This record gives sequence, structure tokens and C-alpha cells, in this order.
Amino acid sequence: MQDTLPTILILLTSSVLAVALFRALHLPGMLAYFLVGLALGPHTFGLLADTESSRELAEFGIVFLMFSIGLEFSLPQLYAMRRTLLGLGGAQVAITLLTTMGIARLAGLSWSAAFVIGSALTMSSTAIVSKILAERVDLNSRHGRLAIGILLFQDIAVVPILVLIPALAAHGGNLAYTIGIAMLKAAAMLFFLFVFGKALVNPLFHLVAKQRSRELFVMNVLMVTLILAYATKLAGLSYALGAFIAGMLISETRYRYQVESDIASFRDILLGLFFISVGMLLDWQQLAANIGLVLLLLVGLVLFKAVVVGLLSRAFKYEPGVALRTGVILAQAGEFSFVILALSSEHGLLNGQALQVVLASSLLSMVAAPFIIQYNGRLARHFARSYNRNAGLKVAAIEEMGMQLTDHVIICGYGRSGQYLGRFLNEENIPYIALDIDPARVQEAATAGDSVIYGDASRSVVLEAAGGRRAKALVISYNDAASAMKILHMAQDKYPQLPVIVRTVDDSNIEAFREAGATEVVPEVLEGSLMLASHALVLMDVPLSRVIKRIRMFREERYKMFRGFFHGITDAEQEAIERQQPARMHSLAIAASAYCVGKRSIDVWLGAFKVEVKSIRRQNGKAFEPTPDTVFAEGDVLVLLGKPQDLISAEKMLLTGRNG
Repeated sequence: MQDTLPTILILLTSSVLAVALFRALHLPGMLAYFLVGLALGPHTFGLLADTESSRELAEFGIVFLMFSIGLEFSLPQLYAMRRTLLGLGGAQVAITLLTTMGIARLAGLSWSAAFVIGSALTMSSTAIVSKILAERVDLNSRHGRLAIGILLFQDIAVVPILVLIPALAAHGGNLAYTIGIAMLKAAAMLFFLFVFGKALVNPLFHLVAKQRSRELFVMNVLMVTLILAYATKLAGLSYALGAFIAGMLISETRYRYQVESDIASFRDILLGLFFISVGMLLDWQQLAANIGLVLLLLVGLVLFKAVVVGLLSRAFKYEPGVALRTGVILAQAGEFSFVILALSSEHGLLNGQALQVVLASSLLSMVAAPFIIQYNGRLARHFARSYNRNAGLKVAAIEEMGMQLTDHVIICGYGRSGQYLGRFLNEENIPYIALDIDPARVQEAATAGDSVIYGDASRSVVLEAAGGRRAKALVISYNDAASAMKILHMAQDKYPQLPVIVRTVDDSNIEAFREAGATEVVPEVLEGSLMLASHALVLMDVPLSRVIKRIRMFREERYKMFRGFFHGITDAEQEAIERQQPARMHSLAIAASAYCVGKRSIDVWLGAFKVEVKSIRRQNGKAFEPTPDTVFAEGDVLVLLGKPQDLISAEKMLLTGRNG
């Protein structure tokens, strides 16, 4: 203990200082762990010994990384993105992998080393890309959704790669036979666990959750994850594959989000340890001796991946500007590059100069990524002239709709809150125009007859086109405080007299929004508490006039009584339940061949699917609420309400007449 405690203290102190510095510089904390490993590792100051036990402990970082990836997988989401995933994502992985393998073979490396290098350089950084896209409010843009789809396929591709690396290291004479056996083992393991695992995992988690013990819940998650990781290791595969399967199994339970929250600290600490161990692999002397080769590979990697992703995006009919932006966003290496390199080094597939060059180039590409990605829009506008023309057409479409409106309301964000507001305004015959950057949502709502159009409300030209100077009010209904603040600042600069109402989830940003110029700030949670209080007071025979006075007084005092609350164990459980797939609306156009045409609403019974027909829009007229005797007709647009899986079954019934 006396020997190891100073080392642990040095490691912890260095990690805290490095991560704090990198966070302050808006760089990924992962790079800070690399720096700590590099500085304290055997090739620099030698304070951290590269022992077998430290490598085994670091491997648990990979286990929890793969567990988290498995936890985020959603089979309906994969199906919805199948064109991007299987087509574009699959093509990117195949072309990058095969090309890089060919170059590595020409450089005199073995097939196994070439495969490792190709696999590592194929990956891009999910952590960096998703963080920057979220900060720039680009996750739902066309290039953002395209980039996330390709990253998702790369995450899937890691699974067979992690199966193949131990097989490549263990093969004797017949490589094809060894790889085939490994893949069969993986397939059998997946089949067995998904057939029988679901039947065991759901009751187990339900039983543990009923005990309302957080430590028991966390221990259960760790137990399931490590049992499956050990099972795949016994089968001759990797720990990481079992952890990935555990994540996928748990993602099918109702406790997915609670698990994600509870293991976050364990995962991040173990991942930090893993990236420190990767930093320890870097050798300063070899890096200095091969700096020219490192920089050449760095430039070649960034340009090659940007070109491959860009050309493939164009081949899949995306416009040049979107293709260029996606290519620039995905031009770096990723976290899984280091997982692959560390695993291959452990199995002796890649060492020496080749490992050092690829490791250093991958690391430098990730350091440069935030600085490159921030210019993706500017590069698209400079090199893709059509991108400017298409942006102009979108603004023109908004302007065409906005020119018809005066004394209207502009709704920024057409999610749940924005749609509810739109319905109230519609009932009062108050004109409005809604702006949203989710193309699927815009298409669904516009098809149903809502006054919504695709546009980024944080751009001044878009708000101007929506009639900002003639509007009577601006409502910002975004859930993201940073995005709402960006629009608020811009609106205050251009339209200082325009009243602005901001929706926020809780009370944490009320004062900041008011200081920025918001006329009113409406926190959802607190308004719900006020409604609960008013109903309770009325039931207790408090006069209605006094209740209204009390509520008004609380609002005027800016919710001081309701700010802050004591969190309990059940809060996390309730949040997890609320995050489960909620009921949503879906527009369905009825063609002449649809089963339901000519049939009454009561005859096409959708109650079995828990789906309700909220309204019908006919012949571009005003939407109306159907009765049991309403007859469906060709050209009707039905607005359905239900959960995603129920909507799929109901749509099948309406169109084909088949149950489910």
C-alpha cells in the first residue's frame, strides 16, 4: 500500500488538473487522459509501470464503453436509419478499410497488421462529433443526421472487429477456418442471449427495482455486465463483446435510462484509466524519429476520409454542401481506434514503429477535429455554390409564408410544447408560423395542415423572412437553454420591441433569460406544481377567487416558493419511466388502394393498437375530428396518436387490413 499510494495520488492529481485544463479550453477530456498517460508512462517520466495488472484493469474501461454503446442501440432507430446505416455507413467502412489495408500491405506490413490499421483509421469520434453538433444545434440538420447515421454503423462494425482480432492472433495455419469459427461463436452467443436473455433480464431488473435500493440496482447492473463479459471471454471471444450484448439486452427494459445514469461515473473513470494506458503506449523517441511519417499520415487520413464520405454522400443523392460538411465532420479518428490498437497490441498483432505512427496520427487528428469541424459550414458555402442557392430557396419559402402574415406569432421549435401552442392559436384564429429544424417533424406536421416550415430560427435572415418585424410575439419553445438564449439575443438585437416568451424545463435559467430580455419565462415543472396546488386547494373548499389570487401572487414573485426540491431515489426511476417512448402523432396519407377507403371509422378498429385518429384533413380543407360513422376516403390525411410501435401496427391495418 505504501508503494502504490504515492502513484495513485500522482495519477489522480495529474488527471484532475489535466481534465480541468482541457475542459476550460473546450477540448475533450479524453485527450487530457492521453496526456497524463504520455507524461507519466514508461517512455517519459516512468512513474506509471506498464504491468499486466494495470492493462487488465484498463480493459474494464473498454468493457463499459461497449456496454454504453449497446445501451444506446435502438432497433426501431436502426430500422428507421437503415438506408444511411447499411448503405452509406457500410460503404464508408468497407472502402476506407480496404483502401487502408492495401496501402499498409504496399508498405510491407502483414495482412493482420494491415487489417488492424485499416479498422482503426476507419473509425471517427462519436464523442467529439456529437458534442460539437449538439453545441452548434446541428444534431437534427441534414449533415448532422447523416454524420450520426455513419457513426452508428461504425459503432456496429466495431463488434465483428473485436471478434476478429483475437481470432487473427490465435490462428495456426488455416486463417479462414479460425475466423469462421470465431464468427459462428459470436453469432451463437448473440442468438442464445437474445432468445433466452430477454426472458431473464426483464424479471430480474423488475425484482431488483422493487427493492428501491440504488446500491442493489447498481450492483445488479455490474453483475449482469461482467457475467456476460466473462461468458464471451470463456467462449474465446472478447470481454467487450459480452458487455455490448449486456447493454443491448438492458436497453430493451424500462430501466435503460436509470442504468445509463447510475453507471456514468464508473464508466467515465474506467474509460479515463483506459485512455491513460493508451497514452502510456506512446514513445517520445519513436514519435520524434518518425514525425514526418506521422504528419503525412495525419494529413492523408483527414483528406482521404473527408473525400470518401463526401463522394459517397453525393452518390446517395445528398447535395454537395451537405456531403462536404459531413465529410469534414467525420475526417478524424475515434475512440474505438484506440480500443482496436490497444487490443491488437495486447495480442501482438501491431507493435513498434507502425503502432507508434498510427497511434500518434489518430491522436493528433482528434486534437485537430474541433478546430476543423467548426469551419464545416464556411467550407461548404465556399466550395459548394449550390449550397448557398439551396439555403436561399429555403429562406424564400419561409418568406413566402411569412409575407402573408401580420400581427402573428412566431413559434421557434415545433416539438410538443410548440404544437400544443399552435393548436390553441388555431382555435382562437390567431395566425402563426412555426420554425423547426427536424425535417421529419416538419413534413409530418405540414402534411397534417399545420403552419410549420423548415428553418433555423437562430439565423437572423430566417427570422426576418418569417415576418419578425410584423409579428406580435415570439415564442421560443426549445428544450435546450443554449439554443433558446442564442435566439433570444438575436431577437433582442433586431426587434427590441417584440415581446418574447421563453419556455424552460425548470427554474434554473429563469433569471438568465429575463436578464437577456425575455418578456416572460414559463418553467414547465413549476407551472405543473401550481396547477397541482390550485386543484388541491379547490378540493379543500378554498374559494376559487382566493386560489386564483394565490397563484397570481406566486407567479409575480417569480416562483420563489417552488424553487428547488429534495431529490429522492424514486425521482430517477420516475424520470426513467417518463423517458420511455411516449405517445406521438403521425400523419398518414390514404391512397386509393388502402384497405380503409370506403370503410367507417368504427369498422377499422384501432383500439387493439391503442391508437386514436385525432383528426382528418380532406381535400386540403380544415381538419375535423372524426366520428365512429366517418367514412375514410382517398386523399384523406389521418393524424394518428399512439406509441411508435402501435402506430406501425395501426398503419399496417389501415393500409393493408392485416392485423399487426
